[in-house]
Amino acid sequence: MRFVLFCHSLRSDWNHGNAHFLRGICRELQRRGHSVRALEPARPWSLENLLLSEGEAAAETWREAYPDLASETYDLAAFDLDRALDGGDLVIAHEWSDPALIARLSRHRKTHGGYRLLFLDTHHRAVTAPHEMARFDLSGFDGILAFGEVLRRIYEKKGYRAWTWHEAADVSVFHPLDAENKGDLVWIGNWGDDERTKELEEYLLGPVRRLGLCTGVHGVRYPPEALRAVAAAGLSFRGYLPNHRVPQVLARHRVTIHVPRGPYTRALPGIPTIRVFEALACGTPLVSAPWEDAEGLFRPNEDYLLARDGAETERHLRLLLNDRARADALAASGLARILARHTCAHRIDELIGIIEEMGHPACGAA
Repeated sequence: MRFVLFCHSLRSDWNHGNAHFLRGICRELQRRGHSVRALEPARPWSLENLLLSEGEAAAETWREAYPDLASETYDLAAFDLDRALDGGDLVIAHEWSDPALIARLSRHRKTHGGYRLLFLDTHHRAVTAPHEMARFDLSGFDGILAFGEVLRRIYEKKGYRAWTWHEAADVSVFHPLDAENKGDLVWIGNWGDDERTKELEEYLLGPVRRLGLCTGVHGVRYPPEALRAVAAAGLSFRGYLPNHRVPQVLARHRVTIHVPRGPYTRALPGIPTIRVFEALACGTPLVSAPWEDAEGLFRPNEDYLLARDGAETERHLRLLLNDRARADALAASGLARILARHTCAHRIDELIGIIEEMGHPACGAA
């Protein structure tokens, strides 16, 4: 089959976690013999910020892990949509696309047959900022790929055909690695827009400070007050980390923590961040702040340890850092769960099933 993907960016993962999953999906499609054409704006905000903070060379670092992928750029004002879609069987447009592009795709699909058009929603704005999502004209789309069941139901109530399509680990990059001289703990995540400031103090900074751990923090969008809080807790701030280098960093630490953003835990239960999939795929013992696994993706306290407050986080960290057998068992269980249910290969299997359900005949390889 011939796939066309409109995304915010494959080139940059600066504050853009969706690039992680989409790179893996493109690679898996190509591995199976399908054709993939990925298109993104010439200067998306993620890339602009990456260049500003890390320099021009940073835009090419993703090719260290993905030399087989290509991403074309376009200027929306002078974009030949007919040419871009020519020969496509399935077109996917991500929700970080410009509403003007979504409107053009919607109009095109209404007047052209031969392909199916899906909208991929991987954000909480449908619940927290519905006025923003109202800018998207989805009337010509064949359906919605929602990254959680609660989000799928929102679209279904609006009259759209929708399927749940969770993110997953790209195990071609994320897998266990050996490393010596391990530090205690690493946290990889962006500070963001006060969506989890209190949670980070409760579940990361406080426990680390009280335990006196050797800890590193990677991420972007840390304002001065966040950097002060990190330093006061005794953590070493290490800045931006290209996502494909995360497995090497996880391998050099004995445990990591998941701190979900408030909008997801409150409005979209059942949806973990991509960091959970990736940490477990690397065989890293994980302690998580509370989130409701409403869809049974994982097995709490078997694949990862769930902490209800900072004190329990502290107890879990002490256990994993002092009981090697317990840490190894937890890591093995989490990795097994990923390999059994949550790889990009599993998501492509699901996507092919969705295409078949829509009645598209071209489900074999190109």
